[in-house]
Amino acid sequence: METAQTGIFALGDAAHGFFEFSLKPGADIAAATTALVAVREPRSTVGGANRVLGFRPSLWSKVAPADTPPNVRDFDEIRGAGGYRMPETQADIWAWFSAASYDVVFDMGTEAIASIARYADLSREFRGWSYRHNRDLTGFEDGTENPTLDEAPEIVVIPDGPGVGGSVLLFQQWKHRPNAFTDLPEAKQESVIGRTKPDSVEFDEAKMPPDSHVSRTTLDVDGKELKIFRRNVPYGIVSDHGTLFIGFCADQMPLQRMLEQMAGIGGPRDALTFYTDALTGAYYFVPSVQALRRFCPPQDD
Repeated sequence: METAQTGIFALGDAAHGFFEFSLKPGADIAAATTALVAVREPRSTVGGANRVLGFRPSLWSKVAPADTPPNVRDFDEIRGAGGYRMPETQADIWAWFSAASYDVVFDMGTEAIASIARYADLSREFRGWSYRHNRDLTGFEDGTENPTLDEAPEIVVIPDGPGVGGSVLLFQQWKHRPNAFTDLPEAKQESVIGRTKPDSVEFDEAKMPPDSHVSRTTLDVDGKELKIFRRNVPYGIVSDHGTLFIGFCADQMPLQRMLEQMAGIGGPRDALTFYTDALTGAYYFVPSVQALRRFCPPQDD
């Protein structure tokens, strides 16, 4: 039985570290994978950590073709209405460590960078953290419509065929323009989002602005709403901050469709994109635990 990486569903951690690596020319892809898989979370019932590893889809198809779904591809720049664009910054390997405190994340990140240094360079690193339990830095709740943990595996995990037990990840850095959104009157903020701010109640359909964030991120295909599982976290410092979008799905199509709608393809551009800027964009395939285990160092078999 193939099972998903458990860190995808590990809600509640307050400290996060995200690392994107680019392979060096001629690097042994399998050896790089083995080096990173060898970085393990602390073996403790308290104070431990969670780990999730992802790979550029075109890279994973080379290192593990039998474990690669056929319809997953790398990120391409998205061009939308009025010249709007979401950039492509695709790296080769993605690692996410999360824990109750940042010291554990720091130590695991340090080990990961050292372990893979022969094969890959660090392209980007982000430190994430929780804000007011479940709000982003706009002050609104994030992930209000997320599926419950009982429902999430059916949305996240590929159920059969190549890549079974794996998931598709969309990872983006969204930088908030200083005070652009938070200085708006609360009623205008709610109109941009499509929800009330204090209690996160979605507007009635008759009152929902067509360019609201809710409208442009709701995915309706043939009368059925498609879901994704968001694990977004804030990142940064007071003078330079934003949201890391971390979205998982068993199928890449809903993730891609969401971005296209936000960019104004087939409708109005998402109003929130006038107050926050996409600085990065990448897709990663997150293989099953068993697929990763095939790369464990010999002593760990």
